[in-house]
Amino acid sequence: MTSRLLERREEISSGRRGGPRIVLFGAIGLIGAGLLALLAVPILIGANMFFAENAGCSGQQTGITGQPQAAAKAKNGIPADYLHWYKAVGQQYGVPWTLLAGIGTVESDNGQSTLPGVHSGANAFGAAGPMQIGIEGRATDVWGGAAIHPASEVVSGVATDEDGNGIANVYDPADAIAGAAKYLLDAGVQTNPSAAVFAYNHLQSYVQSVLYWAGAYAGGKYTTVSAQLPSAACAGTSTTLPSIDAPNQAVSTAIAFAEQQIGKPYLWGGTGPDAFDCSGLVMMAYRAAGVYIPRTSEYQWTFGPRVPASQAEPGDLVFFPGSDGTVTSPGHVGLVIGNGKMIEAFATGTPIRIALITADGPPVGYTRPWANPSVAQATTAG
Repeated sequence: MTSRLLERREEISSGRRGGPRIVLFGAIGLIGAGLLALLAVPILIGANMFFAENAGCSGQQTGITGQPQAAAKAKNGIPADYLHWYKAVGQQYGVPWTLLAGIGTVESDNGQSTLPGVHSGANAFGAAGPMQIGIEGRATDVWGGAAIHPASEVVSGVATDEDGNGIANVYDPADAIAGAAKYLLDAGVQTNPSAAVFAYNHLQSYVQSVLYWAGAYAGGKYTTVSAQLPSAACAGTSTTLPSIDAPNQAVSTAIAFAEQQIGKPYLWGGTGPDAFDCSGLVMMAYRAAGVYIPRTSEYQWTFGPRVPASQAEPGDLVFFPGSDGTVTSPGHVGLVIGNGKMIEAFATGTPIRIALITADGPPVGYTRPWANPSVAQATTAG
């Protein structure tokens, strides 16, 4: 952590910023324990419980966040991209992902809030982004530097380029979640989670709300919803899952698998479970349905059979030249879901998404992998 943040922690601990309204860290564990006893969902303060999952103010505020009031109730639906980054960042920094998700839920309903400061600008207390990190004013510049600045710029704060796109962006879920993790780590989250949450926002009601949701998520009490894709990610992207009229169960299973990956990052050569490239995504989608197709887009194109564009239907693969392919040997592939749309792993820096087929330029053509004779024979034999 930077010396500036360490100095800030000392100020908070001594009460210089908040006077008598700030409770010293030594008492927070007792406060947290008392609060937890009131919760409907059993929660243990130990970090191990927060890592578990069954296998997303007032004038007193002086910490990293600045919502006018801690949410008393939030949705249990976590967008897929947020869930991915909560877990990835949590593992990377050794911070319980459930606490990160609890904070994201209370602060912005995991990026689904339209309140000022969540997606642009700052709120009345100078906090910004889905994790409501201070960039100015009474929340102090905890982020460090401008809200959006080159990752190469040296700043004193928690600003992070978690998704590796060269920009530290407080409104980007990956960057904001990583920034929050850094702050919690410095606040001692690994030994006293409730104290770290209190350091994040000095309200007892806030600690109660965050720990409630962290406990609920640790117990598997959440659902995954479609990713909240950045509006500027690419023209023609969508954040809602359309109704799919699948021609058979194999296609239905393959599309359902692909939908579950929406919001995860693109990774060249990736075949999951945390990241995929374009051909890896469609290969694993069909593998989930018991249909084995080739690994690369070039071989998937020859696997066929080919389908005229006018007859394309959900489950078909749509091919494009791509940056590393040609018309005769396409370098990019997507999974058709109907209504002129597809699910695709587009490129580095763009999460897996639903996009218009025309968003990537004119397609080379379509194939129907489940109709390949070898697939039909294997299915019959099985």
